[in-house]
Amino acid sequence: MRTEKLYRQFDSVFFEKTRLSIITVLYKEEAASYNRIKDVIGGTDGAVFSHLQRLQESGYLAQKKEIVGTRARTCYTLTKAGRREFTKYLQFMSDLLSAQKNPGEEQKDE
Repeated sequence: MRTEKLYRQFDSVFFEKTRLSIITVLYKEEAASYNRIKDVIGGTDGAVFSHLQRLQESGYLAQKKEIVGTRARTCYTLTKAGRREFTKYLQFMSDLLSAQKNPGEEQKDE
């Protein structure tokens, strides 16, 4: 796959800085509460919520509400599609780094 195609293989929902950060947190931690995600990535309540909602609507995240003590807590996990897309992204990054190390060996169109 040519380098140009590598950059266009991800949709704009997934390949956005804040949403990619959220996905990275969930990939690493497997599950995280709303407050944990907000603490790690920063941002306002409204911004974080809208990014989480967009990822959920696109099928990348699942949401689960649970009661902890006397309080409700919302936790998020990656769906199979979210995990698959992130794994594809990691391969993209690996391919990009390999191409950088071997600049004369760009792959041909498939």
